[in-house]
Amino acid sequence: MSAPTESRPAGGASRSGAAVHRWLVGTRPGLVGLALIIGVGAGLGAVVFRFLIFGITELVTGRTDFSDAGRVASTHLPALGPWFLLLAPVVGGLVYGPLVHRFAPEARGHGVPEVMVAVARRGGRIPAKVAGVKALASALCIGTGGSVGREGPIVQIGSALGSSIGQWLRVPSSRLVLMVACGAAGGISATFNAPIAGVVFGLEIILRAFGAEAFGVLVISSVTANVIARTIVGDDTILRLPHYALGSTAELPLYALLGLLAGLLGWTFARVLYRVEDVCDAVWRGPEWLRPAVGGVLLGALLLALPQMYGVGYPVLQNGIAGQYALGFLVLLMLGKMVATSLTIGIGGSGGVFAPSLFVGGMAGTVFGIGADALFPSLHLSPGAFGLVGMAAVFAGAAHAPITAVLIVFELTGDYAIILPLMAAVVLATGVSHLVSRDTIYTLKLLRRGIDIDADTSTDEELRQVTVGELMRPADPAADAGPEAPDLPSLRPDTPVHDVLDELSRHRGGALPVLDGPGGPLLGRLAEHDVLHHLRHRAR
Repeated sequence: MSAPTESRPAGGASRSGAAVHRWLVGTRPGLVGLALIIGVGAGLGAVVFRFLIFGITELVTGRTDFSDAGRVASTHLPALGPWFLLLAPVVGGLVYGPLVHRFAPEARGHGVPEVMVAVARRGGRIPAKVAGVKALASALCIGTGGSVGREGPIVQIGSALGSSIGQWLRVPSSRLVLMVACGAAGGISATFNAPIAGVVFGLEIILRAFGAEAFGVLVISSVTANVIARTIVGDDTILRLPHYALGSTAELPLYALLGLLAGLLGWTFARVLYRVEDVCDAVWRGPEWLRPAVGGVLLGALLLALPQMYGVGYPVLQNGIAGQYALGFLVLLMLGKMVATSLTIGIGGSGGVFAPSLFVGGMAGTVFGIGADALFPSLHLSPGAFGLVGMAAVFAGAAHAPITAVLIVFELTGDYAIILPLMAAVVLATGVSHLVSRDTIYTLKLLRRGIDIDADTSTDEELRQVTVGELMRPADPAADAGPEAPDLPSLRPDTPVHDVLDELSRHRGGALPVLDGPGGPLLGRLAEHDVLHHLRHRAR
């Protein structure tokens, strides 16, 4: 008699679970529930990631942020003096290099492009392991001196969380991409204490479209993540700056000029980033897992010369905008950040480019403001105000995301008084960058892999029609006389380029040899940038 009695609850529980599943997957209120769940996860993920970075930085340097400490010794390794800066990136690379190479190669780099292509081409599917690997690898990279930001990793972490929940519930692709964007919005909101910018980031950069339903669920996720993060860490702001205001409308032409120059600087930053990566690809011939450690020697040497490049560098950015550095040093910091970030990404580091673009823009804008104040003393200009506007304008020029750029600086500072010059400069920066190139700092990474998400799937079809032999660079007997790296696979000249894109992406250390059959003669080499050159030439 007892068995039937016990089976009823089980059957009832099963039916209840199925009903809840149908409610979550198939109804709009259920989507709201999913957005809440993802917001909680993204908020907690941002807090954990933040503490990971601080903890590793403290372990290595004795401080939670070393960037404004100067060329001093680690309190944990006083005997090494400032020379520990040379070793920290090497040790970090020895840990996160094999971790990324073995478990999640997509965790390498700045993260946002991987989320964009998952939404545009894979129905929002991101492997669950990416979240954990990205969090640990990026925290290790930043904590041991990598000059990158934490927003790219948290976007990828939050998006992977949203995607994993959606795949576990078997939601349709149309809803899965919204869950991915919810994770991205929640991550930005919790990291920067910027809930509005988080929503717009998800719409403008991840979904690349605006819709009422998407806006609603992203708001829920962003607000939830922000509340969770603020409850745990308090009302912490990244930048604490004095109040700035627009003195008179006569200043607006100067802000407009800054916007034009900042748009070009954002475009330049994106090109420098990938040019350095190309150089690293061309030089490196060893295994990919070792690349961050060996390249860490160069990064360490740069940190030894300019320790302000250690980690994200928000204290240095704040000091620069607040007027605590001389003009020449501001220029040095701007150029140093471009090189340090490019080198960190080029050697295989893991971290974002959002914060570095704000840093570069802040230094450049402050330099412009100092110069303008010297030329027009009667206007009584505030160089720091130009620094704030420069932050947004350079990011807008690099990412072609004007709404996000305006909102992120506005929410970071809470200063509405500069909204007019901010909006004008950002729009002009975006416009001039568009005129120079349609590629952004995010889509350019995908183009290097043969993925053009601004075009339709015809790009994929075209690369199926082009063979390796057509795009390869012919063999140079003098340059190709040395031994091949042991882990470089060979390609056949008649293979469609589309079929080797993943192989090219996995082996960024150099161009892959093209052989005329197994053990045959070397015909040439093919690298990611050869495919990118073909796509650019086709677009003209």
